[in-house]
Amino acid sequence: MTGELRTRLGIDAPDDFYEALIEAHAGLSEDESMRLNARLILLLANHVGERAILDQAIAAAKAADRS
Repeated sequence: MTGELRTRLGIDAPDDFYEALIEAHAGLSEDESMRLNARLILLLANHVGERAILDQAIAAAKAADRS
């Protein structure tokens, strides 16, 4: 079964999540911050699990960088 990437806001308390994300990077070097981001991406990708949705997310992220 293939789903579709949800792009509408779906995060509970998005401002709190953003604050926690920024706080997680506090005091890290650029390299440590990049590694934290990579680990977070892999954990969330594993949680999503569905390859088709992950491919859609990659495409959407690439397209957003070009706008």
